[in-house]
Amino acid sequence: MKITKLTTFVVPPRWLFLKVETDEGLIGWGEPVIEGRAETVKAAVHELEDYLIGKNPLHIEDHWNVMYRGGFYRGGPIHMSAIAGIDQALWDIKGKYYDAPVYELMGGACRDSIKVYSWIGGDRPSDVGLAAKEVVDKGFRAIKMNGTEEMQYIDSYAKIDQVVERVAAVREAVGPDIGIGIDFHGRVHKPMAKVLAKELEPYRLMFIEEPVLPEHNEALRDIANHTATPIATGERMYSRWDFKPLFEDGYVDIIQPDLSHAGGITEVKKIASMAEAYDVAVAPHCPLGPIALAACLQVDATSHNAFIQEQSLGIHYNKGNDLLDYIQDRSVFDYQNGHVALPKQPGLGISINEEYVKEKAEQGHRWRNPIWRHEDGTFAEW
Repeated sequence: MKITKLTTFVVPPRWLFLKVETDEGLIGWGEPVIEGRAETVKAAVHELEDYLIGKNPLHIEDHWNVMYRGGFYRGGPIHMSAIAGIDQALWDIKGKYYDAPVYELMGGACRDSIKVYSWIGGDRPSDVGLAAKEVVDKGFRAIKMNGTEEMQYIDSYAKIDQVVERVAAVREAVGPDIGIGIDFHGRVHKPMAKVLAKELEPYRLMFIEEPVLPEHNEALRDIANHTATPIATGERMYSRWDFKPLFEDGYVDIIQPDLSHAGGITEVKKIASMAEAYDVAVAPHCPLGPIALAACLQVDATSHNAFIQEQSLGIHYNKGNDLLDYIQDRSVFDYQNGHVALPKQPGLGISINEEYVKEKAEQGHRWRNPIWRHEDGTFAEW
């Protein structure tokens, strides 16, 4: 069996899909994308196809190494996202070839299902108490929300108070037993992150996410010394080599590699195993589409330290199209009691509606994240 063709589809709301074909008729799907840089990742995918055309798709480990190590310059969001989507598609083909879910080819499942959480609110958090109650009433047992808006290096306690008031409203609305994740989104600098982490401690959060930008991970030491709340990070880290110093430093409790950014199934499984050796939990980042989520579930299935899964159903980014629109059988992602069962079908476990993908690719997208500024005109982290 040989790889014959790679085709990419830029589809709304902000995704990039990849179809890998073989000479035996088996097809695999992947989701290689960086939000806001879909066309750039698309170009990288087609640069990497030079290594793949005519090769056996089942030799995934070798293909991964060639795609990563074959270039003198390696890593980073674009390169690793292109590899990630290709890797997902190759695993999809391999599962279909052996008529088994991907996780059965990775040692088999260690769980029947995994807990999922739902996003509430938008980029600028407001009215989140009611939204939290609504998703809990739908059966979710955990939620996540953005914590802050723009925040300067040193900012006012009025902004701190606003965050605390919102989180208090959510805790009051959902009760004591629902997990609440607060995403700092890298918007907060070290001085205010310490204050926020301490102020939010009474609300017994599930985690605080990306309290500082990953380029400042050394600051996690000081933040960890100010709070007992679990610290999560990792959505903007792209390989086991990026995660290595994080584990060695010992100040993170949960890692959040993205299956469409961090080298795909092959790489994230290795990152998850590294985390397990340091007694660190895994909660894969996934505000993306159905292929990315299906890939996440394959790694979750085989990772003892995976404890919860992000998913994008109803997320504020999904304007016009949502998680289930591109798949044939929507029941594969049915959520029951705040959990999703592992896919049972071969490969990634989903069937893509290719005609709909082609139709929406005619529309495409040019999604960009917002550009924020502080009152003084300086750039503000989004």
